[in-house]
Amino acid sequence: MEQQNTLDERQRWYWRKNIRFILGLLAVWATVAYGGAILFAEPLSNIQFFGVSLAFWIAQQGSILVFFSLILIYAIRMDRLDKKYAQLLKEDKEG
Repeated sequence: MEQQNTLDERQRWYWRKNIRFILGLLAVWATVAYGGAILFAEPLSNIQFFGVSLAFWIAQQGSILVFFSLILIYAIRMDRLDKKYAQLLKEDKEG
């Protein structure tokens, strides 16, 4: 069975933007979660932050705070993208 391409130009634009943004956020998350807590744990262990090593703090609290921040950033940016997409659809119908 052959699958038809059912997405129009606006929908492809929307999903390209969405996926690109998600990949960027995942890269930030991976950098903080794995980089800060695992890959750079030894050099960050020498830095004290709130009475504990920075590597420990990133692994325990920092990565969670970054994760919640990324969720908030995603929600705000997707709201803007959704509004822009709706505006483009409205212009297509009017024009």
